[in-house]
Amino acid sequence: MRYALPHTRAGQAIGLLGGSFDPPHAGHVHISREALRRFGLDQVWWLVSPGNPLKERGPAPLEERMAACRAILDHPRMHVSDFEAQAGTRFTAETLCVLQAARPELRYVWLMGADNLAQLDQWQDWEDIVGRVPLGVLARPGQRISARVSKAARVYRFARLKGAQSRCLARADAPAWCFVNVPMRGISSTELRKAGDWRRSGNN
Repeated sequence: MRYALPHTRAGQAIGLLGGSFDPPHAGHVHISREALRRFGLDQVWWLVSPGNPLKERGPAPLEERMAACRAILDHPRMHVSDFEAQAGTRFTAETLCVLQAARPELRYVWLMGADNLAQLDQWQDWEDIVGRVPLGVLARPGQRISARVSKAARVYRFARLKGAQSRCLARADAPAWCFVNVPMRGISSTELRKAGDWRRSGNN
């Protein structure tokens, strides 16, 4: 099956930032820029999910979130994709399996905040995720310690690259992961939603 995906060249390293982006904000842009630089990536794709299985309440309509992502993301090497909706996948492990089958000529790095690493063992087929693609972990405020002592960090301690090796991550074979400390923006999607109707406020 053919999917609508950003233009690439064979062998390129693609960072994948998945999430509901409800709403997208400057923090997402910030970690995407840092990931491009720190992990030696050619592109970063925002994979806007139809919904997050770990969240009780559903997100805003996909079309609205996609439009908001495109409005805030202004970088020639960053792209917005609804691949999960196209492929009909619900979990990250499924998404990676289908994406690798569809575009096997590319190298992928799954990007996440340190808070996601701390709860990675709660994700569906999380060990399959780690075994499929390298993980690029970017620290967020208050999450450094919990991430480093998490189950995933302990189980895959042997596969961790040092921060000084971060630019080698995209060319490493899974399992491999790298944790980098970066100056972070404390803004979060949850805080924006609590502040009011983000569709009208323009506070991205």
